[in-house]
Amino acid sequence: MGQAQSLLDNTEFIVDLARYAEKLISEDAVRKKYKLPEDVWAGLGNDEELVSAIEAEKVRRIRNGASARERAQQLFATAPDVLGEILNDETASARHRIESAKELRAVAANTGPEAAPTTDEKFHITIVLNADKKIRVSKATGLVPNDDVEAIEHDADTAPQLLTAIAAKKDDDDDSRGGAW
Repeated sequence: MGQAQSLLDNTEFIVDLARYAEKLISEDAVRKKYKLPEDVWAGLGNDEELVSAIEAEKVRRIRNGASARERAQQLFATAPDVLGEILNDETASARHRIESAKELRAVAANTGPEAAPTTDEKFHITIVLNADKKIRVSKATGLVPNDDVEAIEHDADTAPQLLTAIAAKKDDDDDSRGGAW
């Protein structure tokens, strides 16, 4: 059982056996990847330490959502086939065929995280203090100074404190001149 003991120290092997137990990969795939002969494969279930490690990995994968994500990805991979069948079904209603075409287009256009907008595209707030000073706040990137005006630096998460400080400063300036803003 020397080979099984060396595999017990292999974290990737434990994860793959947990994935096998979850029916996410096949026995053939595991055996081929690790070059496991029949006698070693048959003996793996008798190794209590290995079985405990696999069970712990299965629990970890359930808790962190890896198992559900992988299962959903495998199921989602079949969606284009189903949508294609609906699209090409002459007996399906026109509405269903159009909806399947829209969904197929969305799946085809989705390129993963890089399809998401960049962080500086989320939103911007510009506050005009006067002709010389503007504040531009971006929740995604913090302060974005405007090249043609003086900018007051701050962190996007401290914007409320900044605005309070600006208001207090304005009140002080107005009080010294005897006016209100």
